[in-house]
Amino acid sequence: MAKSKHTKSSKSWLDEHHNDPYVARSKIDGYRSRASYKLIELQQKDKLFKPGMSVVDLGAAPGGWSQILTGFVGQNGQVFALDILEMDPLSGVHFIQGDFTEDGPYEALLDMTSGKQIDWVISDMAPNMSGNKTTDQARAMHLVELAFDFAEQVLTKKGNFLAKVFQGEGFDAFIQNLRQRYQKIIIRKPEASRARSSEVYVIAFCKKDG
Repeated sequence: MAKSKHTKSSKSWLDEHHNDPYVARSKIDGYRSRASYKLIELQQKDKLFKPGMSVVDLGAAPGGWSQILTGFVGQNGQVFALDILEMDPLSGVHFIQGDFTEDGPYEALLDMTSGKQIDWVISDMAPNMSGNKTTDQARAMHLVELAFDFAEQVLTKKGNFLAKVFQGEGFDAFIQNLRQRYQKIIIRKPEASRARSSEVYVIAFCKKDG
């Protein structure tokens, strides 16, 4: 019975994926991922990235965000990326493959960005979903809290933070914590985000001193 349910669920996901207009559009536009359109929309609305900026992209594979970030920050900017999965090389992107929750990759990324003026830490990380909402939400919040802690360490004065956050247990407390550390908070749900998903993108501008 469980196997049948899993197969049905997998088929439903594949049908949705193949019928997704953003998946089709990403192939036409030459983007690595439908997620590219989420960041493009955020950039259009909120003017996040400028030429010459340095950005850390967490949960980067297959490279949908890093790919367009290189265009936003230009030749004088820098993009540092990390993911547990492999990612094909991108010109202008310094990539580390590893698990962000483990000390080794985390420290390697700290070393790579050491001495750099990091303007943005952005995170599209999400756990592999188990189907248990309570467990999945806790794991998702753990990832975004790790991203927040990393941003606290590497961001330049008045740096900025962007993260995918799933609404649920721990969400309100996390937003409150961001409000204490950043001057302005905006919450967006891009059109490319699937309507059934509880994901939103939280943008935190201008890190406070202290």
